[in-house]
Amino acid sequence: MRDDEQRQASLFGDVVGPEPARSNRTKARPASGPSSAVPEAGDDVYDAARPLAARMRPRTLDEVVGQEHLLGPGRALRRSIESDHVASMILWGPPGSGKTTLAAVIAYTTKSRFVALSAVTAGVADLRRVVEDAAKLLRATGRRTILFIDEIHRFSKSQQDAILPHVERGTVTLIGATTENPSFEVNAALLSRSRVYTLRALDEQDIITLLQRALHDSERGLGNEHLTVADDALRYLADYANGDARTALNALELAASVATSDEQGQRSVTLATVEDAVQRRALLYDKSGEEHYNLISALHKSLRGSDPDAALYWLARMLESGEDPLYVVRRLIRFASEDVGMADPQALLVCVAAQQAVHFIGMPEGALALAQAVVHLATAPKSNALYMAYDAVVRDVQETRNDPVPLHLRNAPTGLMKQLDYGKGYKYAHDDYAGLPDPADPMRPPSERPQAYLPEQLQQREYYQPGAQGNEASIQAWLKRRRKQ
Repeated sequence: MRDDEQRQASLFGDVVGPEPARSNRTKARPASGPSSAVPEAGDDVYDAARPLAARMRPRTLDEVVGQEHLLGPGRALRRSIESDHVASMILWGPPGSGKTTLAAVIAYTTKSRFVALSAVTAGVADLRRVVEDAAKLLRATGRRTILFIDEIHRFSKSQQDAILPHVERGTVTLIGATTENPSFEVNAALLSRSRVYTLRALDEQDIITLLQRALHDSERGLGNEHLTVADDALRYLADYANGDARTALNALELAASVATSDEQGQRSVTLATVEDAVQRRALLYDKSGEEHYNLISALHKSLRGSDPDAALYWLARMLESGEDPLYVVRRLIRFASEDVGMADPQALLVCVAAQQAVHFIGMPEGALALAQAVVHLATAPKSNALYMAYDAVVRDVQETRNDPVPLHLRNAPTGLMKQLDYGKGYKYAHDDYAGLPDPADPMRPPSERPQAYLPEQLQQREYYQPGAQGNEASIQAWLKRRRKQ
């Protein structure tokens, strides 16, 4: 380390991020304050104690996996990093997608000092110390400071306001990380001075790439441990991680630690080894394969057949196998309209509420909300009348002439439109309906049709044919009276 770097470390705290190995090291500050020192690869005692996920953190942009939409060749963010023109930003993405890693790589690539704070433990006093040190460093050396705030959505409004003037002056470059939508969780003023970059959850192949990299890396990974890992074990680890690289690497390290050696000293990690290590049985499932579609088909058909027991079973099979609960709830919402529809209008509301519950409380607690939606759908009256009606409408839209909107249904906001008879002859339904419920069914409007509402060539079409179950029974009777008028 050069003398000027040693002086900077003394004044401003150690540099963190994926820098090359150094022989001289400084001690990290306590976890309660700014986390500004992370010893680098090369310290054998320290490295041996670090989890595999920490040792395998990418050190360059090219090592970052799964964010090609941000860091691929020619992308704007990559160009700004490589040209050392990094503005303050918010990294929004799920756990394990690489937010902290990317922030550290940015600091290393731009040769900036990197200071990390957690919004869970840090306060305004910690921010003030970081800013003071950053200002001194900038004046003394011209070197900038990247202030990384993990879980920035946990900062209060006043804490976020405390950062704002220093971001505006350029004293620090802010990189905030959040798993929550920054539009709702980050102050508008701070958000307007930052770019928001959305990181995607890693897919299965991304996770397998990281696992294989760890298996072959002799410096930081498991390359010296004579390990072989079965393909099905790797796929299961990737599925088990659910897009979280940290989870996958930690699970691999745990499985490797319990693997037994054969007579040649070779250690094998099998699917059974992984199951034992993570204490979860690998259920037969492939999110992109046949079993995925088999199970969702079984769930859908059980709901359509009004069997709550079978529907609950297939739901549990999917969730316990690691299926994305939001995928399941999307299918339930579709089912609510396609197979229940107006026979029970509450079904759609129940399913949307289940989606909100899963998003709000997460899993596994959210599984009960999905179970409630499944039982509601299974026991609800069934009708595909909406599905059939919309299908018929789409065919007419695609196969018949798209006639102009009848004049009496057009809006007439200008004098010229009124002269052209836009809106002429339109009957305001409230004038006809006021105080006149349908005598046969007070829950419905009068059965008399005020006027025609379809184009002339389609006026005899009757797209919606309600069923005889649930709420649609009364709609069916009402429509019969109305269509006879």
